[in-house]
Amino acid sequence: MRTGTFAGAFLVSCVASVAALVAPRATVCNGHADLCSRSYGNTSYLGSHDSFAISGDILALARTQEVSLTDQLNLGVRMLQAQSHMDDGELKFCHTSCLLFDGGLVVNYLKTVKSWLDANPNEVLTFIFTNPEELSLTTIWQPVFEASGIASIAYIPPSTPVARGAWPTLGSLIDSGKRVLIFFDNTAGGGLNYVMPEFDMIWEPPFSETDDSFPCRVDRISGSLSTAQHMSMLNHNLNIELFGSILIPDYGSARETNSMPSILANSNGCASLAGGVAANFVMLDFVNIGEGWLRSIV
Repeated sequence: MRTGTFAGAFLVSCVASVAALVAPRATVCNGHADLCSRSYGNTSYLGSHDSFAISGDILALARTQEVSLTDQLNLGVRMLQAQSHMDDGELKFCHTSCLLFDGGLVVNYLKTVKSWLDANPNEVLTFIFTNPEELSLTTIWQPVFEASGIASIAYIPPSTPVARGAWPTLGSLIDSGKRVLIFFDNTAGGGLNYVMPEFDMIWEPPFSETDDSFPCRVDRISGSLSTAQHMSMLNHNLNIELFGSILIPDYGSARETNSMPSILANSNGCASLAGGVAANFVMLDFVNIGEGWLRSIV
């Protein structure tokens, strides 16, 4: 009996080992075969600014997008940015205040993204979330990441910070099943190993820009890595100033702002600060307008 039990267990172990050896590897990553061997930190991604603030109503002045989350992803968006707030005891994505623009429950947003990821298994996606109220990662955020299923596919770095040239390839992220990378501007003391501190690894130029030439300087950065060792993001979303103090997205200029000449000029203007390389994340308002989708393939 003992011999039979051992033989059966040995056979199961062998079958499992062979299955692991012949497991298919990703041959197309984020839509392109050549990206499978490209480091995550050496790739550019189209980003959606306040990706939850969706409305087709031109009078909704706080909106930043006009197509659904799923449509944004189908257009090639591979970085989703959002701002969180607690509203009557519920974690929501809202633009500055839930009274200004209420984007709904975070858990529902994440479930929508998880459904898209399940249907698109060869895609690597990044979340960059702001946490202005310093909400606890373990008591507030972990439950929604787990309930949505995102936690099960979130990348956990061996250590942080991760230098720009030290990230795994897109192919290895997909093969591992850990293909969602999550960054917070404020980790509120940490405690969740798949939530990474944004500014320790990604630097940003100024945001809420009203100058369409997008003058570049390092505005937000932290940690031990040099600027060139950080990844970088372009806050390439233009605003209009009303009454001397109120900023709203410049919808009327979106086609020009989101054109390749404008995006490339901004990227080139920041390149010297980024070690001579292109920005990793190009964050836009109204991603369905203009040519931003072209930046999803670089």
